[in-house]
Amino acid sequence: MSDSATQATQTAAPRAVAAPAAGGLPARLKNILCLDDFEEPARRFLPRPVFGYISGAVETNASLVANRSAFNEFEFLPRVLTDTRARHQKATLFGRSYDLPFGFPPMGSTALAAYRGDYSLAKVAAEMNTVMIQSGASLTPMERLKESAPTAWFQAYLPGEPDIITALVERVKRAGFEVLVLTVDVQVNSNRENNVRSGYSSPLKVTPRLAWDCMLRPRWLLGTFGRTVLNYGMPHLENMGFPRIPIMGNMERPRMSRDGLNWEHVALMRKLWPGKLVLKGVLAPADVRMARECGVDGIMVSNHGGRQLDYTLSPLRVLPAIAAEAGDMAIMLDSGVRRGSDVLKAIALGAHFVFVGRPFLYAAAIGGEAGVRHGAQLLKEEISRNMAMLGISSLTQMKREFLVPSRGLV
Repeated sequence: MSDSATQATQTAAPRAVAAPAAGGLPARLKNILCLDDFEEPARRFLPRPVFGYISGAVETNASLVANRSAFNEFEFLPRVLTDTRARHQKATLFGRSYDLPFGFPPMGSTALAAYRGDYSLAKVAAEMNTVMIQSGASLTPMERLKESAPTAWFQAYLPGEPDIITALVERVKRAGFEVLVLTVDVQVNSNRENNVRSGYSSPLKVTPRLAWDCMLRPRWLLGTFGRTVLNYGMPHLENMGFPRIPIMGNMERPRMSRDGLNWEHVALMRKLWPGKLVLKGVLAPADVRMARECGVDGIMVSNHGGRQLDYTLSPLRVLPAIAAEAGDMAIMLDSGVRRGSDVLKAIALGAHFVFVGRPFLYAAAIGGEAGVRHGAQLLKEEISRNMAMLGISSLTQMKREFLVPSRGLV
């Protein structure tokens, strides 16, 4: 997240985001009642290019919309007169028990949206005993993040080049991560027209338009970007497998040829990596079968939040077929999860765990650790209430028979 001279100082505590309101909740969070409520305050707080980068998808946004609408295709069929006072939300992944069935997925350039954003997500994940995955496009060096993030995993973007793969895998190993996630649905850069329209690029080009957008958001300019530069220097892409590139400036980012990445490279990673190996971005059951045969430990069913190939099938719709092919592999899902009911529907259809992205990045932007913690607590409470009204005490009881198609019983 900083120049090398300042990297070692990144454990300094961030300043409180706001004066606490009654009950200890920061004032700016007291009217946040669900995850969707974080979006509008984040829109007002973030410069237009940064908000556009986070919120947008690709081309027509068809996949982004479909990710949400897929959850509307199922309704609950609850059972009653069941004692659920002992209910809990524990989930197990790779032999480790977590207290929540949801975590924070990899999100690139988190520190651009939120001051020490990676740390905010990692600290809350550790406190609540759940998973945070650091992105390969993070602005925070993986070594610094892992020092304060015992439950963190690492996600890599890799080209089909064995030398780069080997070097990055060895670095992740030295950093002490136990789970390595390879994202496989970024063969080429997607057609994110919204980024062009909002003025976003990577690195961010210093233009009069960008300067004006930042001046219109002085709280972000001074409290996020300015404070980051003052304390740690200019943020850089730190973990991509190529030399560090500043997040802002006119220096071109190296292009990695990911369209050559194939199953032979997955086999190489499996040979090099002693921990758990996860593939993120898998949707076809045939690819799940290939992953299982390669010795992969887990699958993240994902269409990248609708940010890669437009009109890609919603992960929820293909989840049962994925689960049928997975064998002993862990099945995780992201893309479109916003409510406790969404989490439970995904589990009923075969997921062991889900990840929730954009809302928690908005939460970190406007509220830091307090915002992320508040969002996680809201989602946890939704799941608990829904479990009671469904008549279940553990997530292992959340089976397919609790769901019916939204058109009614058939």
